[in-house]
Amino acid sequence: MLRSMTAFARTEQNYDFGTLTWELRSVNHRFLDMNLRLPEDLRGLEQGVRETINSKLKRGKVDANLRYKISADVEAVPIEIDEAFIASLLKASNKISKQIKVAVTTDPLGILRWPGAIREQERDWTPVEQAAKQQLAVTLDQLISTRDREGQRTADMLLQRCDGITELVADVRKRRPEVLQYIRAKAEAKIADLQVQVDQNRFEQELVMIAQRMDVDEELDRLDAHIAETKDVLTQGGAVGRRLDFLMQEFNREANTLSSKSADAATTKAAVDIKVLIEQMREQVQNIE
Repeated sequence: MLRSMTAFARTEQNYDFGTLTWELRSVNHRFLDMNLRLPEDLRGLEQGVRETINSKLKRGKVDANLRYKISADVEAVPIEIDEAFIASLLKASNKISKQIKVAVTTDPLGILRWPGAIREQERDWTPVEQAAKQQLAVTLDQLISTRDREGQRTADMLLQRCDGITELVADVRKRRPEVLQYIRAKAEAKIADLQVQVDQNRFEQELVMIAQRMDVDEELDRLDAHIAETKDVLTQGGAVGRRLDFLMQEFNREANTLSSKSADAATTKAAVDIKVLIEQMREQVQNIE
């Protein structure tokens, strides 16, 4: 299935330890580019998050944002006071007080703010990390589902444009004999107006040379081949964005050549219409993974 690179997914889940919210947003990009925003206490998840996203997505700029709100029922982490350190600190304070002969007021909160005065026990983040990983997988599946749906709509649009180009190519090919006949008739009319005698063999040679310069059969055949290849790629699915982008360049090259070789207004208009359809396809292909 064809997959778009543009999508958004959000999940929010309540747990005993609090609430986790994942937000994933992706847009088109040449490669897979990840931008992660994680709570400081959950920075250890970064490598695993990158590996998980990398295993599911091939292209796109992905913004992954995790928010954690701790539950009010979660007990605060106990604080231990380093009594030996504080005793040393007070002893040093009294010593300085005697030396400068000025009484020093001891502020208990000020003492606690000294680095090393208190030791906070490490909170066990394992349950939070495990829940975040599981929720990420669910959110990522939602993102991929959105990208798949958008990709299918894009595929339908591309197939419609391919059918439109096929019809225009068929019209140009059908008009080819008429155009050649028109050129012959126009040349004969000019000769008749000039009332001059021409070498019929030379006249036929000139017509052949003009026909060769106007020959667009090769361009039309290549356009048909590109259409067949595009349809085949669309049925394959997977990460085909780069291949489709290359095909759009080839489409455009043949359409430009067709336009430059055009000898009548109808063919010129068909070439312009083909280029419009190609441009519409190219814009959508930029969003394909």
